[in-house]
Amino acid sequence: MSRRPRRRYLHLAIESEQLVTEEDVTNSIWSALLRLFGEYGTSHVNLTLIEYSRQRNYAIVRCSHKALGMVRASITSIIEINGKPSAIHVVAVSGTLKALRRKAAM
Repeated sequence: MSRRPRRRYLHLAIESEQLVTEEDVTNSIWSALLRLFGEYGTSHVNLTLIEYSRQRNYAIVRCSHKALGMVRASITSIIEINGKPSAIHVVAVSGTLKALRRKAAM
């Protein structure tokens, strides 16, 4: 009997001087993961961008529950996006999207 994979959802706040696209956020998180943990470590993360709002400067990403620490560490290491000073902060973490939206008061 196989179990479905356990996942964690992260609500991220994006601070930047410029407008940041969905692709920019995804690429910056992936490059931070690769820089810190290499290709082997990054392959266990199963990172997916679920939702992104350019106007409200937030994103929701999903990852494996075992890789949550790796994702949080890589997100805090991001200091620029497209050469402009930027920061991404983890606002809330949850096991379901419904609970995440309730915690983050979206």
